[in-house]
Amino acid sequence: MTVDYQQLNGIALAYLGDAVYEPFIRQHMIELGFTKATKLHHHATHYVSAKAQAALIERMQAENVLTDTEVDVFKRGRNAKSHTSAKHTDVLTYRVSTGFEAVFGYLQLTGQTERIAALAHWCIEQVDEGRVSNVN
Repeated sequence: MTVDYQQLNGIALAYLGDAVYEPFIRQHMIELGFTKATKLHHHATHYVSAKAQAALIERMQAENVLTDTEVDVFKRGRNAKSHTSAKHTDVLTYRVSTGFEAVFGYLQLTGQTERIAALAHWCIEQVDEGRVSNVN
């Protein structure tokens, strides 16, 4: 069955995108030598929290990392009506991070695995090198 990503709302794309992005972060945490669950979770939040994802997508836009289509998907995710609320951040940051996740969901549905890996590694590099402010 082929899914037309253009028919999916931004929340559905973000739901998938969250699951697509997180394994890259989990593997990176292990590669950094974190093995205890509390340390893994604590350090992972620097990459996967709403604040981190919002800061990363803002940097992507500032540096023109995203394609025009990816920007459109981001906006669809950001503007989607969510019935859940942000737990540890404001609504705007939460919505921007939803847009970030929607991009990864779109890339997964369109079979762009190399692009997913490239963006995930770009994000990891930004956080690791301290290029993303406002994280946690």
